[in-house]
Amino acid sequence: MGMSWRIVVHPKALQELEDLPVLMRARLTRLLEAMQKAGPLAFREPHVKSLGHKLWEIRLKSQEGMGRVIYITLTDQRLGILHAFVKKTQKTPLRALDCAYQRLKEIE
Repeated sequence: MGMSWRIVVHPKALQELEDLPVLMRARLTRLLEAMQKAGPLAFREPHVKSLGHKLWEIRLKSQEGMGRVIYITLTDQRLGILHAFVKKTQKTPLRALDCAYQRLKEIE
């Protein structure tokens, strides 16, 4: 059993995670716990999807709608959470990607 993954959260994403609806957040917690043990690369669609440029998204579905958590894998087995939001449309909005890229520079 290797070292487990550490989760680091961009300061601005902390509030966004807290703002996610309850069931969505519970789902995220379970998924992140599994990712810490197995490593993020063990996960594929429908749970996670590559957005390109090193960015990945966790896809959360609940009665409350669809949530997305954008993250990146960092050195030393760290998973960096950059941005979390509830989705209003099918596609991940460009604004969300811009936000994640911006924070990426601050977390690396």
